[in-house]
Amino acid sequence: MALKAVIFDMDGVLVDSEGFWAKAELEVFSSYGVQITDDLAAQTKSMTTKQVTEFWYGRFPWENLDVPTLEQEVVSRVIELIQSEDCTMSGIQEFIKDLKSKEYKIGLATNAPLRVADAVLEKLQVRDYFDTVHSSEFEEQGKPHPAVYLTSAQQLGISPEYCIAIEDSHSGLKAAKAAGMKTIVFTNNDESINFEHADYKILNFESAQLPVF
Repeated sequence: MALKAVIFDMDGVLVDSEGFWAKAELEVFSSYGVQITDDLAAQTKSMTTKQVTEFWYGRFPWENLDVPTLEQEVVSRVIELIQSEDCTMSGIQEFIKDLKSKEYKIGLATNAPLRVADAVLEKLQVRDYFDTVHSSEFEEQGKPHPAVYLTSAQQLGISPEYCIAIEDSHSGLKAAKAAGMKTIVFTNNDESINFEHADYKILNFESAQLPVF
Protein backbone atom coordinates (compact mmCIF):
# COMPACT_ATOMS: atom_id res chain seq x y z
CA MET A 1 0.00 0.00 0.00
CA ALA A 2 1.74 3.14 -1.22
CA LEU A 3 1.43 6.48 0.54
CA LYS A 4 0.06 9.11 -1.82
CA ALA A 5 -0.84 12.13 0.34
CA VAL A 6 0.32 13.93 3.48
CA ILE A 7 -2.19 16.06 5.37
CA PHE A 8 -0.92 18.50 7.97
CA ASP A 9 -2.60 19.89 11.04
CA MET A 10 -1.69 23.56 11.48
CA ASP A 11 -1.48 24.82 15.10
CA GLY A 12 1.44 23.09 16.79
CA VAL A 13 2.65 21.50 13.53
CA LEU A 14 3.30 24.19 10.91
CA VAL A 15 3.56 26.98 13.47
CA ASP A 16 3.94 27.14 17.23
CA SER A 17 0.77 29.21 17.60
CA GLU A 18 -1.30 27.48 20.26
CA GLY A 19 -0.21 30.06 22.84
CA PHE A 20 -1.54 32.77 20.53
CA TRP A 21 -5.05 31.37 20.80
CA ALA A 22 -4.84 31.42 24.59
CA LYS A 23 -3.55 35.00 24.54
CA ALA A 24 -6.26 36.14 22.11
CA GLU A 25 -8.99 34.41 24.13
CA LEU A 26 -7.75 36.04 27.32
CA GLU A 27 -7.67 39.51 25.78
CA VAL A 28 -11.03 39.29 23.99
CA PHE A 29 -13.18 37.38 26.48
CA SER A 30 -11.79 39.12 29.57
CA SER A 31 -13.13 42.35 28.11
CA TYR A 32 -16.61 40.80 28.38
CA GLY A 33 -16.17 39.88 32.03
CA VAL A 34 -15.07 36.28 31.51
CA GLN A 35 -12.79 35.00 34.27
CA ILE A 36 -10.37 32.73 32.42
CA THR A 37 -8.48 30.14 34.45
CA ASP A 38 -5.82 27.71 33.25
CA ASP A 39 -8.08 24.74 33.97
CA LEU A 40 -10.98 26.13 31.97
CA ALA A 41 -8.73 27.36 29.15
CA ALA A 42 -7.24 23.85 28.82
CA GLN A 43 -10.72 22.58 27.96
CA THR A 44 -10.92 24.86 24.92
CA LYS A 45 -7.68 23.79 23.26
CA SER A 46 -9.22 21.41 20.73
CA MET A 47 -12.40 23.43 20.09
CA THR A 48 -13.33 25.48 17.06
CA THR A 49 -13.51 29.25 17.58
CA LYS A 50 -17.32 29.11 17.58
CA GLN A 51 -17.29 26.37 20.24
CA VAL A 52 -14.84 28.40 22.36
CA THR A 53 -17.12 31.45 22.25
CA GLU A 54 -20.12 29.37 23.29
CA PHE A 55 -18.05 27.67 26.01
CA TRP A 56 -17.15 30.96 27.72
CA TYR A 57 -20.62 32.42 27.27
CA GLY A 58 -22.10 29.34 28.92
CA ARG A 59 -19.98 29.91 32.03
CA PHE A 60 -19.90 33.72 32.17
CA PRO A 61 -22.96 34.99 30.24
CA TRP A 62 -22.88 38.60 29.12
CA GLU A 63 -25.45 40.80 27.41
CA ASN A 64 -25.91 40.87 23.65
CA LEU A 65 -24.01 37.74 22.63
CA ASP A 66 -22.79 38.11 19.04
CA VAL A 67 -20.90 34.91 18.27
CA PRO A 68 -19.66 35.81 14.75
CA THR A 69 -18.28 39.17 15.87
CA LEU A 70 -16.50 37.66 18.86
CA GLU A 71 -15.09 34.87 16.72
CA GLN A 72 -13.64 37.41 14.31
CA GLU A 73 -12.13 39.45 17.16
CA VAL A 74 -10.25 36.37 18.38
CA VAL A 75 -9.24 35.30 14.88
CA SER A 76 -7.98 38.76 13.94
CA ARG A 77 -5.85 38.93 17.09
CA VAL A 78 -4.39 35.46 16.40
CA ILE A 79 -3.50 36.51 12.85
CA GLU A 80 -1.77 39.63 14.17
CA LEU A 81 0.34 37.49 16.49
CA ILE A 82 1.19 34.98 13.74
CA GLN A 83 2.29 37.78 11.45
CA SER A 84 4.39 39.57 14.07
CA GLU A 85 5.92 36.73 16.11
CA ASP A 86 8.61 34.17 15.26
CA CYS A 87 6.48 31.03 15.33
CA THR A 88 7.53 28.95 12.32
CA MET A 89 8.41 25.34 13.13
CA SER A 90 12.05 24.83 12.29
CA GLY A 91 12.60 22.94 9.05
CA ILE A 92 8.94 22.82 8.06
CA GLN A 93 9.30 24.65 4.74
CA GLU A 94 12.08 22.34 3.56
CA PHE A 95 10.11 19.28 4.69
CA ILE A 96 7.06 20.39 2.68
CA LYS A 97 9.13 21.18 -0.41
CA ASP A 98 10.80 17.77 -0.20
CA LEU A 99 7.41 16.05 -0.06
CA LYS A 100 6.29 17.97 -3.13
CA SER A 101 9.47 17.05 -5.01
CA LYS A 102 8.59 13.39 -4.34
CA GLU A 103 5.14 14.01 -5.88
CA TYR A 104 3.03 13.54 -2.76
CA LYS A 105 -0.27 15.35 -2.64
CA ILE A 106 -0.26 17.81 0.28
CA GLY A 107 -3.21 19.00 2.32
CA LEU A 108 -3.97 21.08 5.40
CA ALA A 109 -6.81 20.11 7.75
CA THR A 110 -7.37 22.43 10.69
CA ASN A 111 -9.97 23.33 13.30
CA ALA A 112 -8.87 26.95 12.91
CA PRO A 113 -10.76 29.26 10.53
CA LEU A 114 -9.56 29.45 6.94
CA ARG A 115 -8.44 33.06 7.47
CA VAL A 116 -5.84 31.86 9.95
CA ALA A 117 -4.68 29.04 7.69
CA ASP A 118 -4.20 31.51 4.84
CA ALA A 119 -2.14 33.77 7.13
CA VAL A 120 0.06 30.85 8.21
CA LEU A 121 0.71 29.61 4.68
CA GLU A 122 1.50 33.16 3.57
CA LYS A 123 3.95 33.57 6.45
CA LEU A 124 5.67 30.28 5.60
CA GLN A 125 5.51 31.06 1.86
CA VAL A 126 4.34 27.53 1.09
CA ARG A 127 0.79 28.09 -0.17
CA ASP A 128 1.62 26.91 -3.68
CA TYR A 129 2.76 23.53 -2.36
CA PHE A 130 -0.66 22.68 -0.91
CA ASP A 131 -3.20 20.92 -3.10
CA THR A 132 -6.02 21.56 -0.62
CA VAL A 133 -6.55 23.70 2.49
CA HIS A 134 -9.62 22.86 4.54
CA SER A 135 -11.08 24.12 7.82
CA SER A 136 -13.57 22.59 10.25
CA GLU A 137 -15.52 25.85 10.02
CA PHE A 138 -17.06 24.34 6.88
CA GLU A 139 -18.05 21.13 8.68
CA GLU A 140 -20.80 20.54 11.22
CA GLN A 141 -18.24 19.28 13.74
CA GLY A 142 -14.54 19.90 14.29
CA LYS A 143 -11.87 17.44 15.36
CA PRO A 144 -11.99 14.85 16.93
CA HIS A 145 -14.79 14.24 14.42
CA PRO A 146 -13.18 12.96 11.18
CA ALA A 147 -15.13 15.24 8.80
CA VAL A 148 -12.31 17.71 8.09
CA TYR A 149 -9.98 14.84 7.16
CA LEU A 150 -12.56 13.00 5.07
CA THR A 151 -13.30 16.15 3.09
CA SER A 152 -9.59 16.87 2.66
CA ALA A 153 -8.99 13.40 1.23
CA GLN A 154 -11.96 13.85 -1.09
CA GLN A 155 -10.60 17.19 -2.29
CA LEU A 156 -7.20 15.59 -2.92
CA GLY A 157 -8.84 12.77 -4.83
CA ILE A 158 -7.03 10.24 -2.64
CA SER A 159 -8.68 7.47 -0.63
CA PRO A 160 -8.04 7.93 3.13
CA GLU A 161 -6.07 4.69 3.45
CA TYR A 162 -3.41 6.19 1.16
CA CYS A 163 -3.15 9.34 3.31
CA ILE A 164 -1.09 10.05 6.40
CA ALA A 165 -1.90 12.87 8.84
CA ILE A 166 0.66 14.79 10.88
CA GLU A 167 -0.84 15.95 14.18
CA ASP A 168 0.27 17.09 17.64
CA SER A 169 -2.88 16.44 19.69
CA HIS A 170 -5.04 13.55 20.86
CA SER A 171 -8.15 15.03 19.24
CA GLY A 172 -6.42 15.52 15.90
CA LEU A 173 -4.94 12.03 15.85
CA LYS A 174 -8.31 10.57 16.80
CA ALA A 175 -9.96 12.47 13.92
CA ALA A 176 -7.44 11.21 11.36
CA LYS A 177 -7.68 7.63 12.65
CA ALA A 178 -11.48 7.76 12.48
CA ALA A 179 -11.13 8.90 8.87
CA GLY A 180 -9.13 5.75 8.12
CA MET A 181 -5.71 7.38 7.77
CA LYS A 182 -2.27 6.52 9.07
CA THR A 183 -1.03 9.02 11.65
CA ILE A 184 2.17 10.71 12.76
CA VAL A 185 2.49 12.60 16.02
CA PHE A 186 4.82 15.60 15.81
CA THR A 187 6.42 16.15 19.21
CA ASN A 188 8.65 19.19 18.59
CA ASN A 189 11.64 17.38 20.16
CA ASP A 190 9.76 16.11 23.21
CA GLU A 191 10.81 12.46 23.28
CA SER A 192 8.43 11.65 26.15
CA ILE A 193 5.30 12.11 24.02
CA ASN A 194 3.66 8.86 22.92
CA PHE A 195 0.04 9.05 21.80
CA GLU A 196 -2.05 5.90 21.47
CA HIS A 197 -3.60 7.00 18.18
CA ALA A 198 -0.22 7.65 16.51
CA ASP A 199 1.29 5.07 14.19
CA TYR A 200 4.59 6.94 13.93
CA LYS A 201 6.45 9.80 15.62
CA ILE A 202 8.42 12.76 14.27
CA LEU A 203 10.57 14.65 16.76
CA ASN A 204 11.48 17.51 14.41
CA PHE A 205 11.27 18.38 10.73
CA GLU A 206 15.00 18.86 10.16
CA SER A 207 15.70 15.12 10.34
CA ALA A 208 12.22 13.76 9.59
CA GLN A 209 11.56 10.98 7.12
CA LEU A 210 8.16 9.69 6.12
CA PRO A 211 7.53 6.06 7.07
CA VAL A 212 7.21 3.47 4.33
CA PHE A 213 4.02 1.42 4.41
